[in-house]
Amino acid sequence: MDLRSDKTNCRYHLKGISVHKKFMAEGKASISFSEQKMMLLIFNAPPTQLLAFLRTMFIKLSGDRGESKVGTRTQLLSSKPSTLQEISPVTLQEVNQVKQKAGCCSMTPPGTKKRTLQGQEAPRQGKKSHMSLSLGPSSLTQEQKEVLNAALSGKNVFFTGSAGTGKSYLLRRIIGALPPDVTVATASTGVAACHIGGVTLHSFAGIGSGQASVERCIEQASRPQVQQAWRKCRHLIIDEISMVDGLFFEKLERVARVVRGNDRPFGGLQLILCGDFLQLPPVTREMDQKGARFCFQSPAWDRCVHVSFELNQVHRQSDPVFIEILQNVRIGRVTPEITAQLLATMDHKVERGGILATQLCSHMQDANLINSSRLNNLAGINTLLFFLARYRSTVCPQFSRSIHD
Repeated sequence: MDLRSDKTNCRYHLKGISVHKKFMAEGKASISFSEQKMMLLIFNAPPTQLLAFLRTMFIKLSGDRGESKVGTRTQLLSSKPSTLQEISPVTLQEVNQVKQKAGCCSMTPPGTKKRTLQGQEAPRQGKKSHMSLSLGPSSLTQEQKEVLNAALSGKNVFFTGSAGTGKSYLLRRIIGALPPDVTVATASTGVAACHIGGVTLHSFAGIGSGQASVERCIEQASRPQVQQAWRKCRHLIIDEISMVDGLFFEKLERVARVVRGNDRPFGGLQLILCGDFLQLPPVTREMDQKGARFCFQSPAWDRCVHVSFELNQVHRQSDPVFIEILQNVRIGRVTPEITAQLLATMDHKVERGGILATQLCSHMQDANLINSSRLNNLAGINTLLFFLARYRSTVCPQFSRSIHD
């Protein structure tokens, strides 16, 4: 292994090493060289690249263990140079050999799950292989690769697409390819933030609900801890951008420039925005509904977003007819043919084994009305129970809370 810097250039033999990768998803790992009595610390590395590096090293070392050792006499008589050679690329044969030893594992991007609290780790079940070994081709489509390359080039990117086009998966791949120490993954809601292992946009911004004046928001964001987070961040990721009100987006852009002391758009941060403006509208109070507008309708959008992409390949459904219907309904185009096809499904059974299919609603009021109606139709005596439940998330511990019912 070569370690190169401006001041030194060292080379270490990968023999008798141990790898500590507990926090690999956070871009951290360490390699212990027992013979040299040296510890190599790796931090703030893009998790995807760190994972690929450790996998490659693991496969090469596992392949070397199966080779017969060359005796001293053979080495002396050999014409090969005695210097340490550079590590060769991983071959398919080496990958297959290691898979046979440790079992074939699927390749997935490093998880974005936060560290669990002490004492909350899931019980270990059986003996696990040391590392996922598959180094197959990337599962990204060509259009997804274009978005990833644009994000890694430093451009401010917005990408959208209908449901099932892989927006969330691509966003996790982008997060895994950026240095975690200077990358902040946010979303407009707590549920969306959990899916990408991040925090809410309001929590990161430190300006509360954002309903106050710009001057008051700047004052709130100027608190030492909040200001430090703003200045440390270089890549700001916002998921479900369609639910962020345009006025709030403008206010946030102004706060970023002032708090970071940089007059460039959004204080010089790289923005990576994701969402579908045809799915979820901005979330505002009822009294502010008239003033609500989408982010792309604000002047700050044109200043901040350099390039936009639309993902068109649907992965969630395979029926081309059904996909075509969904795509047309998405943009409000319902032809007589589509209407006839949808009405033909009215008599389809949605009950299986006495269990009704879950009904999705766009408003809490409709959901509460349906739930109350179903509960009232249940046989027996209605009994009201009170209990205290403590909910602790294993995915996002920061959202754990107590629930009183």
